Amino acid sequence: DCSLWRSAHKNRINMAFKGEDHLDSLPLPVQRMHLIQVDSVQRWMEDLKLMTDCECMCILQSKPISMEKDEQNELILSSQYSTCDNLQLLLKRAWIISTELTRIAQKLEKNRWQRVHSMTVRVNCHVRSMINEYNTFTRNSSEEMHQFEKLLIDKCSEFTAFTERCIQTEEEQILKSMKSCINETLTTIAQYFGQLIELVLTHEAQNLLRQIELSDSVYVTESAINSLFSLTQEGAHLCRIIAKEGGVVVLFKICRQDCFRCLYPQTLRTLASICCVEEGMHQLEKVDGILCLADILTDNTHSEATHAEAAAVIAQITSPHLTFTQHLSSFLENMEEIVTALVKLCQEASSGEVFLLASAALANITFFDTMACEILLQLNAMKILLAACSDKHIVDTPYSRDQVVTILANMSVLDQCASEIIQGNGVQLLMEMLFERSSSGNSAEVAACERVQQKSAVTLARLSRDPEVADAAVKLSCIPRLIKLCRSPTERNNSDSVLVACLAALRRLAVMSPDGLEDSDFQQLVKPRLVDSFLLCTNMEESFV
Repeated sequence: DCSLWRSAHKNRINMAFKGEDHLDSLPLPVQRMHLIQVDSVQRWMEDLKLMTDCECMCILQSKPISMEKDEQNELILSSQYSTCDNLQLLLKRAWIISTELTRIAQKLEKNRWQRVHSMTVRVNCHVRSMINEYNTFTRNSSEEMHQFEKLLIDKCSEFTAFTERCIQTEEEQILKSMKSCINETLTTIAQYFGQLIELVLTHEAQNLLRQIELSDSVYVTESAINSLFSLTQEGAHLCRIIAKEGGVVVLFKICRQDCFRCLYPQTLRTLASICCVEEGMHQLEKVDGILCLADILTDNTHSEATHAEAAAVIAQITSPHLTFTQHLSSFLENMEEIVTALVKLCQEASSGEVFLLASAALANITFFDTMACEILLQLNAMKILLAACSDKHIVDTPYSRDQVVTILANMSVLDQCASEIIQGNGVQLLMEMLFERSSSGNSAEVAACERVQQKSAVTLARLSRDPEVADAAVKLSCIPRLIKLCRSPTERNNSDSVLVACLAALRRLAVMSPDGLEDSDFQQLVKPRLVDSFLLCTNMEESFV
């Protein structure tokens, strides 16, 4: 309330003038005041905005909310925020400190001593606030953490004292000699800070995993899993910490207990996030995670949401962008069951999101092993995917079309694929995909549209070795569209990969139907070496006539 704020504010001002523990918030030295052409009190008030806001926050947080016992106060404070909120607050504060340390190093290089000092005071306040906030909501931190907290606070105080001395002298030689000490102190602070954050995050991951493993309550387990998922969204480093602490093992235990069936979707979503790192993949292999995922996908009693999240884990662990999937030997043993379940999920998907997850898993599997394409052909997957594309409520984004055309491109290496494409009106779909454009201008969506154009051209090039497919493509006016994509950079969003794919498709169709090209197109886009045609098109200026 207002009286509380006023009391804290009064204490802050009194402490500043008495010199109690907050010497860094005093006004600039008196001997330098004659250089400032503004009222001294006004200048001091402006400096306070930068130098003491965090300090005020520390004081407010350390004051009791009521006159009850300490235990009651702790209960009130801890109940205000969930563990997830507290961790987010901690991570936000850590990000601010990290950014400030980087900026201090930049200002130090330019000898901006006044800015270095004010930013150092700010970092000092943020560090104290972060430690105070963390100790408010945790009660079982380790002795090692307390040691690093003390080391970090002491170093920050030493750093502030250094920079304060720097702004009190103007002798270049002294400043030069102090600069190396300041740089060394800054490096040490960064190291202590990094080690403390590592310990804190490891400690919190351990606590959450302990809750998940030991609790029989669905509510407590759900809360812990949601907090763990929130941590995984902060980057690969946190995923590594969770994986090293046994996160994958603990989460798969949940997926093997019927009493937690209602938690399977969020558990699997968290697993998918952790498995973006190598440590998570190794753990998945050790606990027979592939077999568990196959059981979930093939069990018809599970909800569609559970099947979709299991598909997301499959999509993650088979991603062609990962370099550490070779050890997934158990995947090959269960691949046919998994592919069959994923095709069924695509066919029965009730929403675009479910279809996207299932088709993404299938697309990645076709990169993972060529046998997958033969299984898909036997399952009539081509027909199912082409039919889904005609439903705009299911295949409703460029991302979904990207997955479908990836599967078609990888399957098109099989000779039997051509007849399936003809029967399912697939050439018409590929032609439509050559016109794929982003409606929002979002960079991720634009990139997805480029991939759709490129892969549809690649699929046409591969399938056009079959005369029937080539004839259908010519009748649908694929050649003029390919020429347009080659000659007009804006049509392909200046993408070189789309250009190469279109040149390859055009050359294949030109062999099958040479009458479809004008002489100038033939001379520039077909007759030269591919690299020469590519250079010609990339240097070509658009005509606006």
